[in-house]
Amino acid sequence: MKVGVFMVLFAQRPFEEALDYVKEAGCGAVEIGAGGFPGDAHCKPAELLKDANARARFKEAVTSRGLEISALSCHGNPIHPNQAIAQEHDAIFRDTVRLAAEIGVGTVITFSGCPGDSETAQRPNWVTCPWPPDFRETLEWQWRERVGPYWSEAGAFAKEHGIRVAIELHPGFVAYHTESFLRLRDVAGENVGVNFDPSHLFWQQMDPLVCARELGDAIFHVHMKDTWLDLPNIRRNGVLDTKPYDDEVHRSWIFRTVGYGHGPEFWRHLVSELRLAGYDGALSIEHEDSIMSVNEGFSKAVRFLQETVITEQPGAAWWV
Repeated sequence: MKVGVFMVLFAQRPFEEALDYVKEAGCGAVEIGAGGFPGDAHCKPAELLKDANARARFKEAVTSRGLEISALSCHGNPIHPNQAIAQEHDAIFRDTVRLAAEIGVGTVITFSGCPGDSETAQRPNWVTCPWPPDFRETLEWQWRERVGPYWSEAGAFAKEHGIRVAIELHPGFVAYHTESFLRLRDVAGENVGVNFDPSHLFWQQMDPLVCARELGDAIFHVHMKDTWLDLPNIRRNGVLDTKPYDDEVHRSWIFRTVGYGHGPEFWRHLVSELRLAGYDGALSIEHEDSIMSVNEGFSKAVRFLQETVITEQPGAAWWV
């Protein structure tokens, strides 16, 4: 495994300057934003697809520094009920898949998306409970009319290009936990897997170690991000928290740099579970810690992973 980083952390820096910085910090892989919610500061697929020389320069900028591209990320909502948004995010997804195929990157990361509740909806409607009955009816309508048709075709599109799609499980979208992802995979195909981000599981009160064991070889990519669970606030208000991320004192949970929500023992166990699942890819640092600056959070995450996790290399058993 290699320590990696989601390069949108350094969107304000020129691409090659950012690559030099993460290489010097100790990273061996980069995940690059290609549009959608992460933005396209370093990678504009529609433009790169038109220019073979530009694609070559883009790839060379990474490989010449001894880095590898772990994934192109275009997190979006391609089944948004507002058709303008859905079409924009779908176009970005397809361009990203085409670009990944052109430059030899095997994995594209996105969200599953979330539709509205009817043909006339303009905003997504994320269903979180089965009662009153119209909630359950809405959920089934979404999967039948929007989720299934879109992802059965989109999964086939990615497969035709030789690309694996890694769905980042995130509340607010239809695939947000193990069961909902497996339902999505049933319609999308086995080239659709997971971008495993334990931070999104912690605040749902899930155990990432159990999830990693169940997902197994469906884990296509991994984010390294932690979550601090504020137990007094959870006991007061539960984990369905809509307060702004910068209201840290009153929130039930906040995202943290790895090691600041759960200690080294958890992360060692997680890497062991990932290895048991056959995963040997990048551990891509994603910084959304509102208590630390980007540079502080990133540098601490690199050191933590190098000292705590990467030093554990798989070896032969004594009896071999």
